[in-house]
Amino acid sequence: MKEQIDRTRLPQHIAIVMDGNGRWAKQRGAMRVFGHRNAIKAVREATEGCAELGIKYLTLYAFSTENWGRPEAEVRALMELLVHTIGDELPTLQKNNVRLDTIGDTASLPKSCQKELSQAIEKTKHNTGLNLILALGYSGKWDIIQATQRLAQQVKDGSLKSEDITEDLLNQTLSTYPRPDVDLMLRTGGDHRISNFLLWQLAYAELYFYDEVFWPDFRREHLHEAILSFQQRERRFGKTSEQIVTEAK
Repeated sequence: MKEQIDRTRLPQHIAIVMDGNGRWAKQRGAMRVFGHRNAIKAVREATEGCAELGIKYLTLYAFSTENWGRPEAEVRALMELLVHTIGDELPTLQKNNVRLDTIGDTASLPKSCQKELSQAIEKTKHNTGLNLILALGYSGKWDIIQATQRLAQQVKDGSLKSEDITEDLLNQTLSTYPRPDVDLMLRTGGDHRISNFLLWQLAYAELYFYDEVFWPDFRREHLHEAILSFQQRERRFGKTSEQIVTEAK
């Protein structure tokens, strides 16, 4: 399947909603955290798969603002797992020339997580391959609100006029800037929704849902399957097919 991918028409930015860890564990009669632990290989497969193909950006929805409402024991286990995983995976990131970064309200994370993240980000900042972005303490609504608040403060301070607020300016104030908008969003677990993820950046993304794949079972062939589907679609961005053909000539 990988051989069928056209390397000249790759999505520049892929985003993934990594869903189904809890249900995967439940099927095996285990606690939800068992699913989270077994999802680490899927993260590695997605990251290395994107790096191999030359994808520029991969954003993983690792922990949403809504996830804080989960049982305390599960949240604590997730935070501990995050700390250990980042440290354990750092050699793999370096080997694959992957640059790590984050988006979201990372100040809300435990201090141990913040420290591990900042160290990994610092150690990989000179890597020139795939940009791996972890969305932590993130939601699309949070992102738009924080951007709006920053622009409102500039208007209040007199450094910006309200009539000068444009789509480009708001885009530049989002936590994802200067990364490009998402081209392809994947979601495992069978649910067909975006769950408050990158609301602005997904405006014209192609969506691909796995109805029978939980995140711990995600492998490179699943990534290849989605990219092939992406390459078979016509992306019109609100224009007609005829306009797209004319512009391509």
